Amino acid sequence: MRSGGSMRVLICAPTSREYRAMRYALDKATNLKHTYNLVEVGIGKALSSAGVSRALTLATEKYDMLAVIGFAAAALGRKQGDIVMPSRAIHHDAIIPEGFCPEITDPRALRGTDAETVFTGDSFVNADIVREIKARFGVDCGLFDMEIAAICQVAELYDNIPVVAVKYVSDVPEAGHSEHSYDEFADAHSDFTPLLEKLEML
Repeated sequence: MRSGGSMRVLICAPTSREYRAMRYALDKATNLKHTYNLVEVGIGKALSSAGVSRALTLATEKYDMLAVIGFAAAALGRKQGDIVMPSRAIHHDAIIPEGFCPEITDPRALRGTDAETVFTGDSFVNADIVREIKARFGVDCGLFDMEIAAICQVAELYDNIPVVAVKYVSDVPEAGHSEHSYDEFADAHSDFTPLLEKLEML
């Protein structure tokens, strides 16, 4: 970490739409505390892991933090437009007997301030999947994405770089939202300045 609390941060955007929204926010920002590089890493666990690995391998300086930004589904209790910084991540689709492969099944700590867990899997979630995840993990709340837990595993391989996630709640499947709700929300939120402001507070 640099003097004065400033950090060198790699911002990871899974989709091109999320990349453009953060690029817009960075381009219009002034007097930023941290130094940011932005990369589109791809959607899903495999592609995002490869994208982050490539960015870290090609980097000429070490990053102080990885920031995963964008949109995520949420359980009931959250509403569209909430900005959430979850405090841990776990693979929800790693169906492995207890005690086997803890390097896959163990939760990863995030540098977020909200109590929620983000559940990562290689699929969009609907209301039935959300309810099943909540029952299996014994939780009432949570976010759902396709990248964060996998990106945490990459960060561990690169000298345990801390990871923070800053996500807009784009849809709440249990409230009847669908992929169309996600699209409508994402189209209406093409400026990620509120997410950048959260990163500047770190």
